[in-house]
Amino acid sequence: MKLQRITNCILTSKEQCLLLQKPSKGWWVAPGGKMEPTETIQEAAIRELKEETGLLVMQPELQAVTTMVIVNEDDSIQNEWMMFTFKAVEASGQLFKHSPEGKLQWQPNQAYQTLPMAEGDRLIFDHVFHGEGILYSTFYYDTSHNLLKERRSSAST
Repeated sequence: MKLQRITNCILTSKEQCLLLQKPSKGWWVAPGGKMEPTETIQEAAIRELKEETGLLVMQPELQAVTTMVIVNEDDSIQNEWMMFTFKAVEASGQLFKHSPEGKLQWQPNQAYQTLPMAEGDRLIFDHVFHGEGILYSTFYYDTSHNLLKERRSSAST
């Protein structure tokens, strides 16, 4: 099993953040996706957000490094990937009317508390908006994407 590397970026103002609703589950996420070979994690976050939203973020800052693990019923690992979450407060360009990845919408910053999303993502959003330093975490999910357990710590930058 090859470890996949994912980046995403929470583009936010004082009151709103740009979220993407994925059609498969209807869950809301920060725009992002798979890293390309040789990209830095920051380059990937900038590229992915631009591809999905039309916006070019300026100086995104790393907020969280997360290992995601999907566990089978027999506790064997079905899939594992690493996700690097950035936060940006400035962007240029024109927001797509229709994203190739789902529905784009500006939401209140605290909407992550009630919108449908993966529970691990909810914990990452909470750290981005209320935590300090970089969050280091591992989230274990069952094959139905229910959060089974998690480990988290944060360190000041």
